[in-house]
This record gives sequence, structure tokens and C-alpha cells, in this order.
Amino acid sequence: MGEVHEVLKVLFVCMGNICRSPTAHGVFRDLVEREGLHDHVYVDSAGTHAYHVSEPPDTRAQQAALKRDVDLGDLRARKAIEADFVEFDYILAMDESNYSDLLAIAPAGHEDKLTLFLDYAPHLGVKEVPDPYYGGNNGFERVLDLIEAASEGLLNDLKGRL
Repeated sequence: MGEVHEVLKVLFVCMGNICRSPTAHGVFRDLVEREGLHDHVYVDSAGTHAYHVSEPPDTRAQQAALKRDVDLGDLRARKAIEADFVEFDYILAMDESNYSDLLAIAPAGHEDKLTLFLDYAPHLGVKEVPDPYYGGNNGFERVLDLIEAASEGLLNDLKGRL
């Protein structure tokens, strides 16, 4: 019999699941692939609101990610649900508002799976990934910078659990 490996499941969450969380989903998925851990880590994303269910990521988010060789084109928005807290090991909120919305649907005993994503990049001195939706295109670059830094920290944490 082959060795059985645990699959750790990671869920990134923002408000609408069209900018920040799919960007994190794509960046982290690529990082996991490069590290050869795709059989051990499952990555998904969702939103706390159902504004954009089934829609692809924002065009600006896709374009900014593609400049860094990250393709978000296959991703589609969905709403975070209570069952996600049972299914996933890590639930990573992009900001305090998303964190509060998620905490409100977390079943008892699963709250400890929820954290702010940027807690994995304490050296940045920033707690929230800002929503770039209403800003200029440079907002998407800033989001990518923050996400890339936190993804490295998250990967190190995951490796300690695999």
C-alpha cells in the first residue's frame, strides 16, 4: 500500500470573489504547483456576498495577474457557506469586514480555522488586503505584492503540517 498523505484545504475569501480572493487563489495555486505540492494542497476562493456568483475574476485582476504569469481565467465566483468551515483547514479573510462576516457563519468549534490572510506576512506591517475594485490599476499591483508575500508565509506554515 502506498503512503497516505493528508490534503490540506485552503480557502481565500473577500467580499465579491472577483478581485482579491481569486488573485490569492491563483497566486497560491501556482506556488503550490511550483513546490510540487499539488497532490497535498487544495486551493479555492469564495466571497462573503453573492454579488458575482459564477462570474470570472475582474478583468483588471486577471490582467495584473497575467503580467506575473498567473492565469485566473478558469476561476468563477461563489459565495462562502457554513459548510466551508467543515471542509477547509484554512479560511483566509482579506480584511476585517470579511473576517467578521465569516465568523458570523462559522459553526461552533471551527472558528480557529479563520484568520486574516496577511497574518502570514507580519513583516509587511499591514493587516488587510485593500479592495482594488474602485481604485486605479496600481491597486491591483499592490494587492498582488501583498498576496505574494503572504502566500510565502502560508506555504511555510502548510509545509509544517504536511
